[in-house]
Amino acid sequence: MITISDILEHIFCPRFTYYMHVLEIQQHEDRRFKVMKGREVHEKRAKENTGYLRKKLGVCRREEEVFLVSKELQIKGVVDVVLWLSDGTMAPFEYKYSEYANVIPETYLVQLAFQGALLQENYGLPVAKGYVCFVRSNNRVEEVVFPEDMYQKLELLVGEIATIMQEGYYPERVQYSNRCRDCTYRNLCQ
Repeated sequence: MITISDILEHIFCPRFTYYMHVLEIQQHEDRRFKVMKGREVHEKRAKENTGYLRKKLGVCRREEEVFLVSKELQIKGVVDVVLWLSDGTMAPFEYKYSEYANVIPETYLVQLAFQGALLQENYGLPVAKGYVCFVRSNNRVEEVVFPEDMYQKLELLVGEIATIMQEGYYPERVQYSNRCRDCTYRNLCQ
């Protein structure tokens, strides 16, 4: 099974998939400040305000830290907060230790969409949007409406990852060289 983390790392750079799953080289996330701070925020949020319903979003029920598996997509992952909305739909809700900069990063969009696919398959309710809370911007919450073709894009991503893992081919590096500066594999790649 492919995890949501595998997908996010693949989007960051497809070579993550190769190094982690073909060569089995650990990335040692525990050495990165943002990763550790993000985990700390998740742990803190899981203990605070567990009964709080965001009425402005139309939330009527919520669950936290929900582990889900998709047999159809062959993915698995944990949703920070699962929201049941008053219109009969569901939505994933993610906390991110980052600032809102008038745009939602692609990795957040994809993460929410994968979580949405997991929710839809496991609960049988429609999922058309998700929410991200930017902790470093005074807990600003932004709604993410999923484009209609999002689930087809997710299937393609899963297929790319599975091909690298099964065939062991070395993919091209990401086009954005600024990502290489923050990559745990940069010494192997260059």
